[in-house]
Formats: sequence, C-alpha cells, structure tokens
Amino acid sequence: MTSTLTPAPAPAPAELTVTPRFPGMKVTQARVIVSEWTKFRSLRSTLITLAISVILTVGLGVLISAVTASHWDQASALDRADFNAVVTSLNGVRISQLAVGVLGVLLLSGEYATGMIRASLTAVPKRLPVLWAKLSVFTVVVGLISIASTFIAFFLGQAMLSSRHLQVTISSPHAVRMVLGAGLYLLLVGLIGMAFGGLLRNTAAGISALVALFFVIPPVLELLPQSWTNAIGPYLPAAAGEAFWGHPDSAHLSALSGLLVLLGWTAAVIAAAAVRLKTQDA
Repeated sequence: MTSTLTPAPAPAPAELTVTPRFPGMKVTQARVIVSEWTKFRSLRSTLITLAISVILTVGLGVLISAVTASHWDQASALDRADFNAVVTSLNGVRISQLAVGVLGVLLLSGEYATGMIRASLTAVPKRLPVLWAKLSVFTVVVGLISIASTFIAFFLGQAMLSSRHLQVTISSPHAVRMVLGAGLYLLLVGLIGMAFGGLLRNTAAGISALVALFFVIPPVLELLPQSWTNAIGPYLPAAAGEAFWGHPDSAHLSALSGLLVLLGWTAAVIAAAAVRLKTQDA
C-alpha cells in the first residue's frame, strides 16, 4: 500500500510583513527641524563654506586694519576725516557676504539638483514645514557663527589699529550696534540666498540672482540719472544693510530704517519661495 505525501505550503517570507519601527509617529515641526539639522551638519560643503565666511570676515578685517595703521602717516586729510575704526575692522563683511549667500542658495537648490527634495516632501506632505525647518536651522547656526566672527574681527582689528592709537572700545558710540548689525546682515544675506535657491530651484540661477542683487545692480544704478540713484539706491538690500551696520553719518537711511528695509527684502523673497513650494511640484 502506498500513500501520496503532499508537501506543506512554504511559509511566507518574513520580509513581506512590514511593521513600522515607530508606529503612530507623527510628523511635527520639531522632528523636521532635527532632520534638517542632521542634513545641514552632514554636508562637507556647508562646513567649508562657513569656514570661508569666517576667514574672510576676520582675516580681511584684520588685514585692512593693519594696512590702515601702517599707512596712516600717508593718509590724506579726507581719508582721515572719513575714517571709522569699527567699519575698518568689519570691512571683511563686504566680501564674506558672498560666501554666506552662496551657502544659503546651495542648501536649498542642492536638494532640487540631487532630487532629495522629493524624499523630504514625501515625508512632510504639507511642504512648508520643510522650508521653515531649513530657515530655522540656518538662522541659529549661521547667525551665531556670523555674530561671533564679527566680534572677533572687531577686537582683532582694534588691536591692529592700537599701534597708532586709532582703536575704539566696544562701549564706544554705535560700536555694539555696528558689530551686531554686521553679523545680522550676514545672516539676512544668507536667508535671501536660501530663498533664491528655493524660488529658482537652480544653483546657478540662485547665485546669479544673489550676485546681481548685491553686487551688480548697485554700481549699474550709479550710471542712471542722479534722481533715480537717490530714489532707488538706498532701498537696495546692500545699501540698506550698510545703513544698518555701517558708518551712521554716511548712509541715506537711519540704522532702524535700513534694518526694516533689509527685513522687508528678506521676507518678500522667502514668501515668494514659500508660495512656489506650496503650489508647484518639486
């Protein structure tokens, strides 16, 4: 007598049964910020660009201060009358703003270039929390580093100027406002750059827009009739920033007006980037 053995069905592969690692976990703004902080500190280009901005802010400020002190005897009466010790030590900000602005562009446009933005928006379907998280991380990290670098530039610059007794102290009139203002100016330039990166979604286009707004349009405006220059020039972001952190007697706007104009530019570009992020696919 024979019997037929029927093989038992094979068990389903274990990998077909997927159990969430963190069941019920909700997407919150705090968790999105933690995610963006992880991405921010993981990028080597971020650390390099931040280091370049600090080197430019501090290094150029110290160098210009040292050169000014060494050539003080040859300075003209006009140069001496226009001299401001605080601005001299902060002159590196005029160049380092480009590094901070480019960093802002890269942090957002880079995700569009690599396609990582799609993964971010899939995890956070409401979209805007991703932008707010990026802006929050950038504001805290770059803001602290920028303000620290302007203070270092100030104190080292004054040390260079002290050889000719040209230095001032941090308690001198306008000194704190100018040093803090220079750091805040760098932060706002970076935020504008990040907004350009999100608005244009292309690194080259974002950097081009940033350079045009801060470095190309102001000198081109000088070629227009004087009435146009006087009416438009003070309200460009670079000029408004200069009024905020620069020499109080050399600006068309007051320090407070300059800050408000610069904040207005920042808010406008961020709002445009937020609208595009919310209404158009990545």
